[in-house]
Amino acid sequence: MASALPAAGAIVFVDTNVLLATDDAFDAARQARIRDWLQALWQRRAGRVSTQVLNAYYVSATQHFGMPQGDARAKLRRYQLWQPWQIDHQTVETAWGVEARFGLPYWDALIVAAAAQSGASHVLSLDLPHQQQIDGVTILNPLKTTPAELALAD
Repeated sequence: MASALPAAGAIVFVDTNVLLATDDAFDAARQARIRDWLQALWQRRAGRVSTQVLNAYYVSATQHFGMPQGDARAKLRRYQLWQPWQIDHQTVETAWGVEARFGLPYWDALIVAAAAQSGASHVLSLDLPHQQQIDGVTILNPLKTTPAELALAD
């Protein structure tokens, strides 16, 4: 499954809750499905995140899920390889536009804006509506599609 993403294909921005779900063993099938996605993105170097995503991950993992700080920091260091988008003024302006036009909460609009600004064609999210198109970015729920299906859609 992991090799199905095209080498020159989609760039996928990963939302915070997707990263957190890889650490949640409560639902093993869900965890495995999301890990398959992240493995495919790693293999194709097609994953992206933002500083917002990484900071939210760290806070949630350590404060809400009790992950040791060292473990959370090690994960963040690995995700630095995904070229985290720095939230700047243009990204905030874009997020305000997405918020106003699509009625998204600001934090979700900032995810979409960072994805668009970073050149991602898709956002992998458990929270946003599956297959919604927002400013040239397509939302994907990792539980409703597979990396192979993404390759077929491109």
